[in-house]
Amino acid sequence: MTESELIELARSGMLVMVKVAAPPLLAGLAVGLIVSMFQALTQIQEMTLTFVPKVLTVLLVLLIFLPFMLHTLFDFTHLVLDRAIAGG
Repeated sequence: MTESELIELARSGMLVMVKVAAPPLLAGLAVGLIVSMFQALTQIQEMTLTFVPKVLTVLLVLLIFLPFMLHTLFDFTHLVLDRAIAGG
């Protein structure tokens, strides 16, 4: 395996990492922003009010996006194994 192939594989791995991590992180960020605006408007400073909606949202997003995430990881795994077999 050449240096350029290794760099391309690393770039692909980072792209897969972003694709898999983005949905739950963005959903948690959006819910956190909405809850913090609600807390600022109502002046309710309850810690569970910030934690529980984020956890529930992230779990729901994980359930919804799980097929996409698994498909992305399987494709990347096949790519890595194909390159390993072809290079070896």
